[in-house]
Amino acid sequence: MHVAKKEIEVRYAETDQMGVVYHANYLIWMELGRTKLIQDLGFTYAGMEAQGIISPVIDLDISYKKPLKYGETATVHTWIEEYNGMKSVYGYEIYTPTGELAVQATSSHVCVHKETFRPVKFRKLFPDWHEAYEKAKK
Repeated sequence: MHVAKKEIEVRYAETDQMGVVYHANYLIWMELGRTKLIQDLGFTYAGMEAQGIISPVIDLDISYKKPLKYGETATVHTWIEEYNGMKSVYGYEIYTPTGELAVQATSSHVCVHKETFRPVKFRKLFPDWHEAYEKAKK
C-alpha cells in the first residue's frame, strides 16, 4: 500500500473564531492529499480532465479528533482504501505537528464524462492508472 504525505502550513484565513481550522478546510486538504497521491503514482487530474473525464465525490465520511491551529503544520496521509475499477475510496489521516491524529476520513469517487455525468469504466479508459491503483491500494 502506498501512502502519500503532504505537509500543509495552517494559514490564519483557514481558522475560525475559536482559533482552530474551520472544518470545511480539511476537505481542501484532502484534495491536496489525493492530488499528491496521484502524482506519486505518475499521473495528474489535469491529464484526466483534458480527456473530458472528471471524478466527483459521491460519499464522504470524516471524523474530527483534535484541532489544528494557525501556525501549525498539518501532515496529510492519503492512500487508496478501496478500488474496484470504477469506484475509488481514498483514506486520509491528518496529523498535528506532534504526531497526534487530528482527522480521519474517507471519500468515494467515480469517474464520469464531464458533459453527461455518465459513469465510465476507469479500468478500460485508463489502463495504466488502473494497474497503478491495483498495486497501490490497501
